[in-house]
Amino acid sequence: MNRIVFLTIMLVNLFALGRVSGQDHSFDPPWNTPPTEGLQFTVPGIDNVPDLYGDITDPQLIIFFGGNQFMVIDDLLSAFKKQYPQYQRVFAETLPPGILGKQIQSGSITIGNMRISHQPDIYTAGKGKIDEFSDMFLRTETYAKSKLAIMVQKGNPQQIKSLADLGHKDVLVSMPNPEWEGIGKLIEEAYTKVGGQKLRELIMHDKVNAKTTFLTQIHHRQTPMRILYGQSHAGPVWYSEAYYQKMIGHPIELVEIPEKDNIESTYVAGLLKKAPHPKAAKDFMDFLTSTTAKNIYVKYGFNVN
Repeated sequence: MNRIVFLTIMLVNLFALGRVSGQDHSFDPPWNTPPTEGLQFTVPGIDNVPDLYGDITDPQLIIFFGGNQFMVIDDLLSAFKKQYPQYQRVFAETLPPGILGKQIQSGSITIGNMRISHQPDIYTAGKGKIDEFSDMFLRTETYAKSKLAIMVQKGNPQQIKSLADLGHKDVLVSMPNPEWEGIGKLIEEAYTKVGGQKLRELIMHDKVNAKTTFLTQIHHRQTPMRILYGQSHAGPVWYSEAYYQKMIGHPIELVEIPEKDNIESTYVAGLLKKAPHPKAAKDFMDFLTSTTAKNIYVKYGFNVN
C-alpha cells in the first residue's frame, strides 16, 4: 500500500511539473478564432493546421505573413474585409519567413498529405528577408517593428532576469534554429551583445549537445507549447509573442530585455511582381499602412513608430 501511495504522489508531482503531458492538449493551437461555417473538425495533436487561414478554394487575395504575426490575423483580415467588402475570400499563411520564401521559389509546399501550390500576392517578413528576395517585388512598405523578450513559465520559477541566465546548466531553453528562422540569427546577435561569443557558444553549442537547448523549426508555436507543457523553462521570442500568450490567459510571463541588449526587427510587406490578384494586393498594401492596421498591430504588442 505504501508503494502505491508513493507512486501516486510521484505521478502527481510529475503532472504538476508538466512532464507527463503526452495526452494533454489543453494549450494546443489554433489560438486564433477558426471560421464558424460548415463542419468543425479540429482534433488537437492529430488534425490541426494553425498556420493556414481562410479560403483555400478560389481566393481573391493570398498573403504570406511571417509567422510571428499570427496573432493579428483575425482582427486584421476582418477589418480589411470590412473596408474592402469586394474581397471576402482571403487565404493566408503564417509559417516562418524562410519557409515561405522557399515555398514561393519552389512553387508549392506539402504539409502532411496536403500540397498547396498557391502563389502569394503579398509576402511579409523582416527587412533582411525582404531585401534577400527584393527582385520579386513590385512595391514594398514598412509597417511595424518588434523587439525581443524572454518567455518563461508562470511565476518565473527559474528566476530568469536576462539573456545571460539562459546559459545556466539547469535552465531548459527553447531556441529558434537559425537555419530555419531569421529570428534565430538575431537572438545569436543578442547573446553576443550580452555575453560575447562565450555565451553564444554556451547556449547554441554546449547546451544543444547537452540537450538543454532545444532548437525549434517553428518557434511561434513550439516555444509557447514547450513552456506551457513544462518541456522548456524559457525561450527568447518576439515581444509580441509573449505579450499575446499573456493576453489570451495562458500561464506565461514576459521578461523584458533592456534596450542596450535588445535587437529590433522592421517588418516589410512586398507586393509580388507575379501577384495573381494585383488589384487586391494593391488595396491590401494600402490598408496595411493605414491607421486602422497600425492600431491592430499596436493592440498585439508591436511598435509602429
